[in-house]
Amino acid sequence: MTIATITRAEYCVIACAEAWRDNGEVLASPMGLIPSFGARLAKRTFSPDLLLTDGEAMLVGLDGSAEGWLPYRRHLTMVTGGRRHVMMGASQIDRFGNQNISCIGDWAQPARQLLGVRGAPVNTLNNPVSYWIPKHSTRVFVERVDMVSGVGYDRAEAAGPSATRYHRLPRVVSDLGVFDFTGPGHSMRLASVHPGVTVDQVREATGFELAIAGEVPYTREPTPEELRLIREVIDPKGLRDREVRG
Repeated sequence: MTIATITRAEYCVIACAEAWRDNGEVLASPMGLIPSFGARLAKRTFSPDLLLTDGEAMLVGLDGSAEGWLPYRRHLTMVTGGRRHVMMGASQIDRFGNQNISCIGDWAQPARQLLGVRGAPVNTLNNPVSYWIPKHSTRVFVERVDMVSGVGYDRAEAAGPSATRYHRLPRVVSDLGVFDFTGPGHSMRLASVHPGVTVDQVREATGFELAIAGEVPYTREPTPEELRLIREVIDPKGLRDREVRG
């Protein structure tokens, strides 16, 4: 198998799946198509203890069939005790991981109304949260978010131990690369670029200075078995390529 046979979308699925590596028995809550494929791939391969949900009230197996009831009380217990790992989207995200899904522009009179804060503050302060950005650009990766929905490292640390106990942002995955927060002061670092992408391309598409330590590696390739699972079992209709092209 050569790199040329693997699509950008498939690298993104792998990168999202890696967010749940070594998580153990936690509830995976992927929001979006590629993250959902990633969670299912992780459970089928290197993270078999992951718990998957139908998004409403049931725990589900690999084929989507119901395996157990997930009552609201139990769900809240997992949410508030660090036993869930969410992968959310972001309309804006800054170098410290503050995320905005609420509005663009001044809060008093925004230029665009988005989803609203939703559960982002509770998610980020109570369990690990990663992010999936399907179109990496300076409009999304910004110096300062217009409104804080999900809490970043700087704000969590400023709030003190009650905010940092379960706060953790393992990774950000975009259509260009993978990022973590191991830069100075928990700032965003470029961890890998997807094959076909250069570090300069990522820099140009980012509205703040990324931490870069040494030579940036490529995102790892899927194994032949992982690629088979993606193409034949998890997404045989090829929906992944509609979300990420190239």
